[in-house]
Amino acid sequence: MMERTDRYFRYFMRQISRCTLLYTEMVTSAAILHGDREHLLGFSLEEKPLVLQVGGDEPRHLAECARIAEDMGYDEINLNIGCPSSRVQSGNFGVCLMAQPERVAQAVEAMLKAVSIPVSVKHRIGFDECDRYEDMANFVRLVSEAGCQQFTVHARKAWLKGLSPKENRNIPPLRYEDVHRLKQDFPQLFIEINGGFTNLEQVQEQLALVDGVMIGRAAYDNPYLFATADTEIYGKVVTPPTRHQVVEGMFSYIDYWVARGLKLNKITRHLLQLFTGQPGSRAWKRYLTENSCIPGASSEVVREALAKVNNFL
Repeated sequence: MMERTDRYFRYFMRQISRCTLLYTEMVTSAAILHGDREHLLGFSLEEKPLVLQVGGDEPRHLAECARIAEDMGYDEINLNIGCPSSRVQSGNFGVCLMAQPERVAQAVEAMLKAVSIPVSVKHRIGFDECDRYEDMANFVRLVSEAGCQQFTVHARKAWLKGLSPKENRNIPPLRYEDVHRLKQDFPQLFIEINGGFTNLEQVQEQLALVDGVMIGRAAYDNPYLFATADTEIYGKVVTPPTRHQVVEGMFSYIDYWVARGLKLNKITRHLLQLFTGQPGSRAWKRYLTENSCIPGASSEVVREALAKVNNFL
């Protein structure tokens, strides 16, 4: 979820669900080792539990990234073997690494030796012509023998040539049955399914067959779908927040960052879909979009946008 699951979006999601496991954007190992670490990896404690998702193929570098993640307080580190973009392929990481399960196993082993937090792997069911169930099962077997106990499986194959990353999220057909079979064949592993889920009813259905469900784009397009996740999925006895309470929970956070020079729209762009399907949603999005980019804009803009929604109630 590049340019989506940054720290501001994650804090926003924490106003909706306290229990759902959140992921960072994928950050390359080179960026972590040589870039602005606080900018790339910084987070608020309120965002936890939180997973750092990293891309790379060099075991020593990934091990160092895992150490950095643990030292910074991340709860888990996830190695992304699912991204099909040409830029990722040119760096020899992402889904092309499914063709090198031994390399992935070496990376996972090095990471696990470096830290005490869990190390998981996110991958596809296959790529190009290497898309038989047996190929995926062999990949999981080799990587699990290196110590990995958690796998998140995007239930679509990827075409490395001919399809864009966006097309690879929609065009290859979903094969949920391959992921269900993987859980049956590897009952000792934590198998999480990903791909095409848009509501918690679907999540409940999948949890009868696998151990976890990852929701990606739908979390951004309709974030309030997680409002009942803490009760329905995690069994917590809590009252789901209203949309208005979610917005109100952002005011002090917004003012904190704006006072430090952050442009308001860096945060409010993540809030645009909060009222999806509700009266006033269009007015909410229009007001935030038109006014969050004004110099000096603060949480007052968000308060005024909320008032626009109230006019429809």
